[in-house]
Amino acid sequence: MACGGEIMADFAERTRKLVPGVVTVLVGASLLAVGHNAVAVPGAHDIAVQYGFRELPIELPPGYEDRPMKDVREVNPEFHRIRSWISSVGAGIALNDLTGHGRANSLCIVDPRTDEVIVTPAPTAPEEDRFAPFLLDPAPLPVGRAMAPTGCTPGDFNADGRADLLVSYWGRTPVLYLAKESAERVELASYRPTELVPQVTQDGDYHGPKWHTNAVTVGDLAGNGRPDIIIGNYFPDSDVLDPQGQNNVSMNDSLSRALNGGGNHVLRWRSGSAGEEPEVSYVQEDAAIPHLAANGWTLGLSNADMTGDGLPEVYIANDFGHDFMLHNTSTPDRIRFAPVLGTRTPTTPKSFVLGKDSFKGMGVDFADVDRNGSFDMAVSNITTAWGLEESHFLWVNDAAEPKAQAEAMGGGKALFTQRGQELATAWSGWGWDIKMGDFANTGNLDVVQTTGFVKGDTDRWPWLQELAMSNEMLVSNPVMWPTLQPGDDISGHEAPAFFARGRHEEQFVNITGELGLGVHHPSRGIAMGDSTRSGALDLAIARQWGPPSFYANTAPDRGGYLTLHLYRPVDRPNTGLTGPGSPAYGATVTARTPDGRQQVSQLDGGSGHGGKRSFDVHFGFGDYTGPVELTLCWRDLDGRLHEQTTTVDQGDRTLYLTSTAQEVPVR
Repeated sequence: MACGGEIMADFAERTRKLVPGVVTVLVGASLLAVGHNAVAVPGAHDIAVQYGFRELPIELPPGYEDRPMKDVREVNPEFHRIRSWISSVGAGIALNDLTGHGRANSLCIVDPRTDEVIVTPAPTAPEEDRFAPFLLDPAPLPVGRAMAPTGCTPGDFNADGRADLLVSYWGRTPVLYLAKESAERVELASYRPTELVPQVTQDGDYHGPKWHTNAVTVGDLAGNGRPDIIIGNYFPDSDVLDPQGQNNVSMNDSLSRALNGGGNHVLRWRSGSAGEEPEVSYVQEDAAIPHLAANGWTLGLSNADMTGDGLPEVYIANDFGHDFMLHNTSTPDRIRFAPVLGTRTPTTPKSFVLGKDSFKGMGVDFADVDRNGSFDMAVSNITTAWGLEESHFLWVNDAAEPKAQAEAMGGGKALFTQRGQELATAWSGWGWDIKMGDFANTGNLDVVQTTGFVKGDTDRWPWLQELAMSNEMLVSNPVMWPTLQPGDDISGHEAPAFFARGRHEEQFVNITGELGLGVHHPSRGIAMGDSTRSGALDLAIARQWGPPSFYANTAPDRGGYLTLHLYRPVDRPNTGLTGPGSPAYGATVTARTPDGRQQVSQLDGGSGHGGKRSFDVHFGFGDYTGPVELTLCWRDLDGRLHEQTTTVDQGDRTLYLTSTAQEVPVR
């Protein structure tokens, strides 16, 4: 026995000493596999021939390109050593209908090179939708040197049928640009700047909260047909961009479970009015999100109704910590959310459990990836080969019907499985914004993603990897972070990813190089929409410290399609910038074809990281071009939930949603 025990002890010791080597081999093999996955695209050419994009020049304000262009921000002295890191976000882009003509062909661009917000026609806009490009100016509202715009979200915030613009910032609360009743064309004078969060100033300077916003989502959260808002902040309130600011800044207090960020602010719509001085009022719902879910370092937000009750759930994508899935339990006069979690099995990695990941969430989008009539979620993380090997998430909805998801969420659970690796969307690089759409109308969704961090000539990944192994008690101190200055590079030469599904619905393949989208420069925001009402989704991309791009869809043989424009009618003359109606926030649509296929989509009021798609609800059907059965679900302005099933011909359709859904002629 004793001899046998010594032998076993010796074997155990030898095995223990082999573990590090075995682990190294396994890790190396996994890195090789991921690195290979990032570059190998079997069948890419055959898939790519279905698609086509042509880059068109974006018209900028006169003299804009002659203005001084920055490539790094001025920051708080405590952040000077890592100012390239602090300067790594802020580019944004949105595509929507600002003219009121029912076509999503106006762009709102946030350019960090000048810290300006540009409003301009899309290159595809016809003459009647064109206007002179201009810069948004928040005057007379106070904006100081320690502030910078970070995002632009179009929407009808005062419910008058005219498109407004919500601009978010680092260093202050957001500004709303409300369209005036007499406005006849899109220009600066047509908008009244107003505070989203009311402020008081005696000296003309800004003295309000110093929010650092990187994500915005807009939807009917309270269930009354109005646009409620969630603002996702990154840094806590502090002097991040003030080179003469106080020593009051900090970094995340953990690399995997940080809860000292700026967090999330929920604003419930209260009232709105039109006129020459249009107004809108919001109430801050401080208790809407439980404390532990409301204080992360948020980079992405999105919402969609997962349970069929007309109240959208919310996904929060957080850097340095858990993402959160929030079940909506709101009433019309109170917004409330409850975090829900996935279920872990013996074979499930911890970070593949919904709400338990430790990855670096950057962006999120809801769509029906597997075409079964339920919303799935795509989430960006960091997946740079030989850098930081996390995984992008593709959370597939396992609920057989919304009722099953509702029952699970009522018990604190969420029925999702992470299938990014299985479907081959798991790796692309340092991910940011992510959007899903059917760009060739094949009936299968494509996944588009911006990537890249800081561009330079000297690779600093080894320094960042050292930080990843440091004591977490030290990382909140900026002094402990590795230097990152102009000229340093971390994942700075990555191109956006365009994942398309194979012809036989096998795994996705990244075909960005074949499509001519492979610009190797850090990109941030994605905007998409049918700007020509021809059934073709166009694509626009915002880049950090680089010019934005617009890609017109030139796919040669697009399949059948249905594009829906969903409005609530407004009691206003249909003149000037007044559109066909107010967007039907919260409306979801399930489309079915005779062969039994079905897809669900929604009017997206604004979601993601740095980009905002149009309000169009778009479906592709491949070879099928016949009538489509639709089930529409929406709430009216009194909070009543409506559902209607109808059949429509394919093409471009405009519907009014009141107590019924009724098709109306295009203006």
